[in-house]
Amino acid sequence: MKPALTLICALIATGTVYAESELADTTSVRQLDEIVVEAPKVIRKADMDVYHPSQSAVDNAKNGVQLLANLMIPAISVSEALGTITSAGQEVQVRINGRQSSVEQVRNLLPSTIKRVEWIESPGLRYNGAGKVLNFIVINPTVGGSLMVNTMQALTTTFGNYNTNAKFNFGRSQFEIGGRYKLTENLKVHRDYTETLTYPDGHTTTREEIARGGHSDNSMGSFWTSYNYIKPDTTVIVVEFNGFFKPTNEMEYLGIMRSGANQSDRLLTDIHGDKGFTPSLSAYWEQHLAGNQTVVVDFKSQFLTGRTFSDYIELDAETLDYLHDIHTSIKDRNQLYAIEADYIKNWNNSRLTAGASYNANRNRSTYENLGGEVFHQRQDKVYLFAEYFRRINKFAITAGIGAQYTNFLFRETNLGSHSWNIRPQATLNYTISQKHSLRLNFVTWQSTPSLSETNPTPQQIDGIQWRIGNPDLKTSNSYMLTLSYNFQVPRVYGTFGIRAYTSPDAITPLFEWQGDRLVNTYENSRGLKNLSLFIAPQIEIIPKWLVISGYMDWRTERMKGKGYSLGNSDWYGYATLRLQHWGFTLTAQYMRAQRNLWGENISWGEDMNIIDLKYNWKSWGFTAGCLMPFGKYDQGSVNKSKWNTSEQHMRLNFRLPYIGINYNLQWGHQKRKANKLINVGGNVDQSTAGGR
Repeated sequence: MKPALTLICALIATGTVYAESELADTTSVRQLDEIVVEAPKVIRKADMDVYHPSQSAVDNAKNGVQLLANLMIPAISVSEALGTITSAGQEVQVRINGRQSSVEQVRNLLPSTIKRVEWIESPGLRYNGAGKVLNFIVINPTVGGSLMVNTMQALTTTFGNYNTNAKFNFGRSQFEIGGRYKLTENLKVHRDYTETLTYPDGHTTTREEIARGGHSDNSMGSFWTSYNYIKPDTTVIVVEFNGFFKPTNEMEYLGIMRSGANQSDRLLTDIHGDKGFTPSLSAYWEQHLAGNQTVVVDFKSQFLTGRTFSDYIELDAETLDYLHDIHTSIKDRNQLYAIEADYIKNWNNSRLTAGASYNANRNRSTYENLGGEVFHQRQDKVYLFAEYFRRINKFAITAGIGAQYTNFLFRETNLGSHSWNIRPQATLNYTISQKHSLRLNFVTWQSTPSLSETNPTPQQIDGIQWRIGNPDLKTSNSYMLTLSYNFQVPRVYGTFGIRAYTSPDAITPLFEWQGDRLVNTYENSRGLKNLSLFIAPQIEIIPKWLVISGYMDWRTERMKGKGYSLGNSDWYGYATLRLQHWGFTLTAQYMRAQRNLWGENISWGEDMNIIDLKYNWKSWGFTAGCLMPFGKYDQGSVNKSKWNTSEQHMRLNFRLPYIGINYNLQWGHQKRKANKLINVGGNVDQSTAGGR
C-alpha cells in the first residue's frame, strides 16, 4: 500500500467561488450507428467539477455513498463502513439538490436517481464558511415511492450501523421518513500517557500512566421526517423535523500512575462523556419572480437537552485510600434560532447574490457538582454579504464581501465581548481547454468562540490541572490563498497546487500557572501560518476494472502564542484502490490522518486502513470487510508547553471484521427535483466537561 500511496494523491483547495449558470449537460453518451462516443467523466466548470455517474458506477452501488465511492473523486475519501465523507482531513458539507444534508441522507439516495454530482472546492459567500461542498442532483418520482434498508454489523464486538428510509410521492408533494442508529458498546481501549510538569520555580514532576484497560461507548441515532412541495420554476416549500440522540457516549481509561516525586503507585480511573437529545425544525421557501429574480428564505431551530460529565479518581495502590476524587457534571438546556434571506438576480453570463442572516444561541448550563449553580450565555451573530459572478470568454471571476457581527455575554458575570469582522473573497478561473484549467482563489472566514472556550466557570481536571474559559475572546479571522491546476489526460486526471494559510488571531488553548493550579485556558494567539503542496490524480490502471485514486499534502507551519513559537512539518493523505467486475467490487483504503499544530499541541486523528468486498444481486447488496486488517490503531497528541510537556496515544482494539446487507425497492416515474438554493447555518452549543 505504501508504494501506491506515493503515486496517488488528491486535490484540495478551500475557497470561494460562486455558482455559475448551469451549462447544458455534456456527458451523455451519443450513439451513431455502431460508434459510441463518451464525453469525459469529469466536466471542469468555472465554479465546480461535475461528475456524471457511468452505468457501471450505478450498477455496482446500492446507495448514494456507494455511488460516490465508485466515482473515485481524487480529493474525497469515502468510507461507508465509518459513515464519513472527508477531504484533506476535513468533513465535507453534503447537499442534495442544493439543500444541506447529512451522510445518512446521502446513503438513502437510490443510485439510479442521482443525475450528477457537483464537487465545489471553492464555495461562495452564500455557504457562510463551508470548506468544500458536494451537491447531489437527483430526480424523484411523481407517484409511488421508495424503500431502502442498510445494515452493517461487526462480527467480533458490539459495533454496527442500521439505516432505513422511505419516500412517498403525490404529484408535487413528497413525504419522507427515516431513521439511523450507530451501535458502539464496550469497545476495548487503553491509553498510553506521559507528562512532565514544570513549576514556576523550575523544578519538575514526571507522571506516567501504565494502561490497565478501558472501554468506549459511542452509540447514537437519529430520525427524520420531511414534506416537500415543488412547483418547478415557481415555488418550493420544504418543512423538516429531525431528532438526534446520544444514549451513551463515554470513554473510560484505567491505569497505574507512577510519579518521579517519590510517590507510591496510584490506581487511576479517568471517565468522560456526554449524552442528550437534540430535536430540530427547519422551514424553507423559494419563490421565482419575473426577470430571472429569486427570493429564498430559510429558518432553523434546535433545542439541546443533555448532560456532559467527567470523573477522575486516584487511589493509593497499596492502601486504596482516595487521593483525588473529582466529578464534573453539567446539564445543558441550549437553544438555537437562525434565519437567512437571499436575493438572486441572473443575467446571461453573470449573477448577483445578496443576503443576510441572524443566529441566536441561548445557553443555560447547570453545574450539578457546584450545588446546582446556573450560568446563562447569550450569543448573537449577524451576517451580511453581496457577491457578483461574471463569465468572460475563458475567464470566470467571482468577487464578494461579507460582514459578520458577533456579540456574546454571560448573564451572571456580565462578561463577554462583541466584534465586527469583514470577509472579502475572490476567485479567478481560467479555462485553458476542456481538459485543463487554472484557478486562483482567495477566501476568508471567521471562527466564533465556543461555549466551553468562553465559560469562566473553573473545572478541575486532576489534582493539579484546571480548565477555565476566557470570556474576553474575540472572533478570529482566517485567510487562505490557493493556486491549483486541473488536468485531464488519457487514463489520468486530477489536480496539483500550492496553498498558503494564516490565522493571525486564532483561538487556541494555553497553559499558565495560577497559584498552585496549572490552568488550561484560551487566548487569541499571535497566529498560525502554513504552506502546503498538494497533488491528486485518479489513474485508470485497467479501464472500467481497476482504478486507483487518492490525495497527498505536505505542510510546513508555525504557531505563535503567549511565550512560545513552535514549528511543524508533516504529510497526510489517503489512497483508494477499487477493482470491479462481474458484479463484485473489491476496495482497499489507506488513510493517514493530518497532524495538526494548534496552540502548543500537535494532535492527530485515526490512521485507518479498510478492505471490503461487495456483491450486488437484483435489489440486494452484500458486503464483507474488515476495519484495520493491518497495523495498530493510534489516535493521540503531543503537547509542547513549557509548563506541561506530554504525549498521549489512544489505542483501540479495532481489527473488526464486518458484514453488510442493503435492500432497495422503488416504484414510480422519474422527474427532476428542484434545488434548495441556500441553507441557514448554525448549531446548538454544548458544554464540555474536564478531561485529560
